[in-house]
Amino acid sequence: MNVFKELYQNRKLIWKLSKNDFRNKFAGAYFGIVWAFIQPMVTVAVYFVVFQLGLRVQPAATGYPYICWLVSGIIPWFFFSDALPSASNCLLEYSYLVKKVVFKISVLPIVKVISSLFVHLFFIVFAILIFALMGKLPPVQIIQIGYYTFAVICLVVVLSYLTCSITPFFRDFGQIINVILNVGMWATPILWDTTTIPNIPNWLNSLLKLNPLYYIVQGYRDSFMNGLWFFEHPWHTLYFWAFVLMAGLISSKVFKRLRVHFSDVL
Repeated sequence: MNVFKELYQNRKLIWKLSKNDFRNKFAGAYFGIVWAFIQPMVTVAVYFVVFQLGLRVQPAATGYPYICWLVSGIIPWFFFSDALPSASNCLLEYSYLVKKVVFKISVLPIVKVISSLFVHLFFIVFAILIFALMGKLPPVQIIQIGYYTFAVICLVVVLSYLTCSITPFFRDFGQIINVILNVGMWATPILWDTTTIPNIPNWLNSLLKLNPLYYIVQGYRDSFMNGLWFFEHPWHTLYFWAFVLMAGLISSKVFKRLRVHFSDVL
């Protein structure tokens, strides 16, 4: 509760730092913040060429083109994979602020998450435009995309408080996070669909669904294509928020315990 109170009291500072952080990511580059949008778009194009045109991968019968299926599942991953490493290193990047006694360092992970959120909101609009160009407008359930966006923000925030607390003491932890994200990309059904894998064991299918990002990715596809409301998956919804709650309690406890030592190791 103290963390929430600090965030609310410093909301104007968070907004200002987030905008500055977003601009500073590409400061000095000729095209500036355009690169924030070009790289994910190129990644989508590469995956489309390899999996659709090359390997002829077809998702479960949804009535939507493959590009729609791909984009609707990959945009939450882009946000998560960009926000988590960035927020994990926030104390190192803003070490000059951490050393100031009067500065509320609890706002720094939020600053990084909001900075990544700007690009994410663009890609939600970009995805809707792709659906429109393909003549497949999303169903009315698209309005719940705000709920799933909020859900992925909560997930990355609670995890980032834990990871940013560990990184100053163990600098290699940032590289470990990158490795985990590389594995997580393929452990999450973004480029593949569990329904198209023949003879997948039930225990493996259940294990894959324990990944909280499974809930997010599937939720985005439910909003863009499948026309399902989030409350139609009550057990997955309950599990996801229970995971976020437990991760938040652990992260806040670790952050509170270690924050007094941050300035000593930076």
